[in-house]
Amino acid sequence: MHEKSVKLLNQAVGDELAAVHQYMYFHFHYDDQAYDLLAGLFKRTAIEEMGHVERLAERILFLGGDVELMPNADVEKIRDVRKMLEKARAMEEESANEYNQFALECSQHADSASKELFEDLVKDEERHYDQFDDEINNLARFGDNYLALQSIERSKRTGSGE
Repeated sequence: MHEKSVKLLNQAVGDELAAVHQYMYFHFHYDDQAYDLLAGLFKRTAIEEMGHVERLAERILFLGGDVELMPNADVEKIRDVRKMLEKARAMEEESANEYNQFALECSQHADSASKELFEDLVKDEERHYDQFDDEINNLARFGDNYLALQSIERSKRTGSGE
């Protein structure tokens, strides 16, 4: 068994579970405020993170380890839109950096499959980072108007019976 790889994979499972919990918390609050675009972004991202947990768990089990399903962080009760997006962007940046390091460590321990898994996850985390960064930029450019437009869109749909 690749004990070092299993340890790194389980650490990633914990990071991904923490992201799922945090992003669903953000999704619920954005949905409650009728910010449908942001709510949808966080829900889709949380679902992608759940897919990461599954891929990591499959690799752990293949290596003969046991999957540790403990989030590595508690949910932060953030309600400010900008702070939510900044938190998400920071989480994605941290994950990408960490997974790059994990890929190198797996390579040093002759575990190329785990290395490739971490490299794939880096691509997803960087894409998530970019999405959150774009939303922060939209908020900076358009301010509260950006959020108001999202609420108006829901009101239009609700009013039309969708």
